[in-house]
Amino acid sequence: MQLDKFTDYALRILMTLAVRAPDRVPTSEIATLFELSDHHLSKVATQLVREGFVASERGRNGGLVLSRSAEQISIGEVVRAMKRDDPVVECFGANRSCLILPVCGLRNPLVEAQEAFFATLDRYTLAEVTRVRGALKELLCV
Repeated sequence: MQLDKFTDYALRILMTLAVRAPDRVPTSEIATLFELSDHHLSKVATQLVREGFVASERGRNGGLVLSRSAEQISIGEVVRAMKRDDPVVECFGANRSCLILPVCGLRNPLVEAQEAFFATLDRYTLAEVTRVRGALKELLCV
């Protein structure tokens, strides 16, 4: 499976927040760090808020902060939430027009592969992937 940019950016936001916790970090600051569009990153942050991973506060001292501890956030959970409507192949989604769908032998292996992908990501928490916190902090602090 390949992660789309939206999911990649969501993971970058969460890693930044985990390393910089408990500080609030403006989306614009994260966008600058990763040289990404502030507008696009704001959309990703909005989805993270909607999914309950991040809390957002507006205003002068506003910004993003994790809504729960990094130990309680599974990487698999995040990827599932961000890729909710993005099936591995067309026939896993709404498009069921493939000619060979009724007899396709590829569906089961692809389902197994997708489940294995998420099962692996489920074994890791945000805390674990940011364990090298000191080195990350040097890179993620402006």
